[in-house]
Amino acid sequence: MSGNAPPTVRIQALRNGLQPTERRVADVILDAPEVVVELTAQQLADRAGVARSSVVRACQTFGFRGYPQLRVALAAELGAVAPAASDHGDGALGRVRRSIDRAAAALPASTSLLDADEVERAVTAVVGAGRLLVVANGLSSPVASDLAMRLTAVGRPAEVIADVIAQQISARQLGSRDVCIVVSGSGANEASLRAAAAAASGGAVVIAITSFAASPLVERATHALVIAPAGTSFRDELEHTSRAAHALFVEALADEVAARLPGGASAVRAQVLEVLSDNLGA
Repeated sequence: MSGNAPPTVRIQALRNGLQPTERRVADVILDAPEVVVELTAQQLADRAGVARSSVVRACQTFGFRGYPQLRVALAAELGAVAPAASDHGDGALGRVRRSIDRAAAALPASTSLLDADEVERAVTAVVGAGRLLVVANGLSSPVASDLAMRLTAVGRPAEVIADVIAQQISARQLGSRDVCIVVSGSGANEASLRAAAAAASGGAVVIAITSFAASPLVERATHALVIAPAGTSFRDELEHTSRAAHALFVEALADEVAARLPGGASAVRAQVLEVLSDNLGA
């Protein structure tokens, strides 16, 4: 996981794998970073209902030497936050615009957890794969379908299967020359984990696209592409679970794959345009 990510983004990505006391510290920080930055370690411990030593250990788990370093990083992150969104009014359109503003404000940090080497290796694996299977379930399913469609449209054929049993059957048939991309925001969807395990059992490369660096999916993956959660706080992520950052990432991923295909992408795109033209004229 990249060390350049803002502290709240790093904590969100690690939260699912934390010990219970560390998770309580994390939740207090994520719910109100602007309050926590003014607290002492003991005050934070009191709010979380843990010992002061647990706060120190949690900070070290988050990647900081101690609580003072976390406070400095939080202050820097809060100082870099964009100005408050415009007043869009109280009607339905105003609320829609505020929701979009909230998501847009979180997008710049969405790629901050990505590791350059992991991205490079994942793209190389996708370009050179024999078979390419894309798997997802629940809220991540539309993202997987979009990724498979985009890859196929640029000349890198990809399969996507909706049924969970069929996913595992197809994944089990993959071999060492093949790739299985598993999209799971939580990294803990049981059906997706079974498909990942089935793909790995045959030696296939498993690429995880997820929001949590500490998750069962990352543990099973050959390469992990961690997209920061779109929520501006832990509570916001729970109340407004979003796959907008994932959707944008798979667009960019497909474009990068297309740029590396040996001369075929432009020809395939021309064919795609022909198909679109024929259907628009129907």
